[in-house]
Amino acid sequence: MKLLRVGTAGAERPALLDAEGTLRDLSGTVTDIDGSLLADAAALDRIRSAAESGELPALDAAGLRVGPPVGRIGKVVCIGLNYHDHAQETGATPPSEPVIFFKAADTVVGPNDTVLVPRKSVKTDWEVELAIVIGRTARYLESDEQALAHVAGYAVSHDVSEREFQIERGGTWDKGKNCETFNPLGPWLVTADEVPDPQALSLKLWVNGELKQDGTTAQQIFPVAEVVRYVSQFMTLYPGDVINTGTPAGVAMGQPEPKPYLRAGDVVELEIEGLGKQRQELKDA
Repeated sequence: MKLLRVGTAGAERPALLDAEGTLRDLSGTVTDIDGSLLADAAALDRIRSAAESGELPALDAAGLRVGPPVGRIGKVVCIGLNYHDHAQETGATPPSEPVIFFKAADTVVGPNDTVLVPRKSVKTDWEVELAIVIGRTARYLESDEQALAHVAGYAVSHDVSEREFQIERGGTWDKGKNCETFNPLGPWLVTADEVPDPQALSLKLWVNGELKQDGTTAQQIFPVAEVVRYVSQFMTLYPGDVINTGTPAGVAMGQPEPKPYLRAGDVVELEIEGLGKQRQELKDA
């Protein structure tokens, strides 16, 4: 299933994109797309049955904002330097264990919402990423099979980053990762049954129409199952939590000088195979 949330920010309602591409209203079936729903197999079965029966009312998608596909996210866990080619382009040694940092849940916005370039920013960068959405509480998982069984689905994530804040201003990476609007997510949460191999997805990103990133999740140093299993050794993952799994080569930081960092007026578009597209216009904060 392709689950999403539509409407004005803070007042989104649940919806489904059916096999024919028609937007369907789920508000008469469930209250929201969130961790409570994703952990409730019976509720997900109700959605499937309603979708198959054709009883869900259609929504007019024209002019309708698409919000983040998951509401009330508890935490956004991020994996850094998780692609061989990205580590190489930045001159970093591939990590022996996953690098973990966090984004605050309030950085998450809709897939086509405006992205704000922070005040005094000189190195705002792009990163297309595969996002994992957790569907079952995960603690100390022991195997890849267990890990994948705790995944509700996947989504497109844009891990926007300010590199000067991240690297040159002291401390951890968090300063460059938690600026407002720095995590567009969606358009859809695609349930795990529709993604048979998360290590076989193409990722692409364009800036002002120019292709910048063109990679595949096969290049991940730590694949999806290992990421979920590993993270569960250090923290409890709850339904509705999101894990950003890293970005392939092609970020601005890895380009020759002068590096083409983002500015107000730029347009970024990104997509992951089968998971949908995003488009953001950048403005000054």
